[in-house]
Amino acid sequence: MADMDRSKKLKRLVSVQRHMEKMIENELSVIVRQREEVNTAMELTANVMTSLDPIHRGLSRHYLGRFSRLATEEKQLMAARRSQEARLAKERSKGDRLDERRKEALEQEQRAREDDAVINLLEMMITLKDTSFQQG
Repeated sequence: MADMDRSKKLKRLVSVQRHMEKMIENELSVIVRQREEVNTAMELTANVMTSLDPIHRGLSRHYLGRFSRLATEEKQLMAARRSQEARLAKERSKGDRLDERRKEALEQEQRAREDDAVINLLEMMITLKDTSFQQG
């Protein structure tokens, strides 16, 4: 009976694992969105830095500091993205392995049910033969 519950337990584990994958995908999408925002800000800052407008020339040191901070943030986000992608691949492969184990457990449970049905059928046939010998 404990084996009969194994596939159900594994099914729950697979669903939890898939939920974890979705959470990581959501975190990854947030990182990608933040990185796009930082890249846009870097482009705007670079455009302002190269502007010939005298107002922007006076603030070049400020723009350079901002661009440097944005570049650092972009590198951090890229590292976080790589980390999340690796984590996603790891969790996805773990989920796939659990799903394979669930399928194997389901097959074993099905075989056990079929074996039990055959044994019950044989027992019924033996019982019927015994009763027919006793009557006849």
